[in-house]
Amino acid sequence: MKKFLALAMALAMTASLAACGSSGSAAPAASGSAVSAASGSSASSGAQTVPTGVEDGVLTVAMECAYAPYNWSQPDDSNGAVPIKDSNEYANGYDVMMAQKLCQANGWKLEVVRLDWDSLIPAVQSGTVDAVIAGQSMTADRAEQVDFAGPYLYASIVCLTKADGAFADAKGLSGLAGGTCTSQLGTIWYDTCLPQIKDAKIQTASESAPAMLMALETGAVDFVCTDMPTAQGAMVAYPDFKLLDFSGSGDDFQVSDEDVNIGISVMKGNTALKDALNSVLSTMTADDFNALMKQAVAVQPIGG
Repeated sequence: MKKFLALAMALAMTASLAACGSSGSAAPAASGSAVSAASGSSASSGAQTVPTGVEDGVLTVAMECAYAPYNWSQPDDSNGAVPIKDSNEYANGYDVMMAQKLCQANGWKLEVVRLDWDSLIPAVQSGTVDAVIAGQSMTADRAEQVDFAGPYLYASIVCLTKADGAFADAKGLSGLAGGTCTSQLGTIWYDTCLPQIKDAKIQTASESAPAMLMALETGAVDFVCTDMPTAQGAMVAYPDFKLLDFSGSGDDFQVSDEDVNIGISVMKGNTALKDALNSVLSTMTADDFNALMKQAVAVQPIGG
């Protein structure tokens, strides 16, 4: 249980990146001006009809703070962690590191709010937070509720199983047929990917990534479906796991770009904020994202 609690502070990830390019700091004046032009209670231009959210110079970002290496909670500000609002804890991880880059480029201060996964989109919609940076896939369903900046990461889909388990030698989805499995609630891993496995015995979705991994660790399921970063982070915490990557096998999960592109959600119609974020992200490549994720994995807490 101690291990689980530690993991809850740090769990998850997303990868499958390639290319090379610039370092990802856009000029503050250029990106900041995109929001300045639309500042105020609502924008003076016809396009912007909602507050930007950063009129006060603060970007308020929501995340779970329990989904490493994307984001996690820790007791101090080591490794560049930032305070979690209304808490004595600090947030760190890939999402925090990316948020810091975005804020630095735009001249904003960063404020992190900790929310459950199911509360993230409603918080953006209500204006409680300005953005969600939390490993969200840019799906069509979500795009009906929020606008997306990004991608700020690309994620391939993989499975995790026990290294000594019955499915450890699976070479493709067909090798997982009939297995007992689960994934995290409200993700394409659970809703789209697991149903592609023939005769899979799909169990109730886990409420969080740590809970999903604990289901595998305790033997409640034979394997779980997740993204590459989450899996890589889990392998650090659970050396008895084996990562199953079926890419290139011809027997892999069928997913669309919207399923593997990871984006930043903002309120519908908040074009100014979306453009300011994109002005920074557009200077970064997949290699830049991958390098930042490696930094996150290197400092994620795994001890108890």
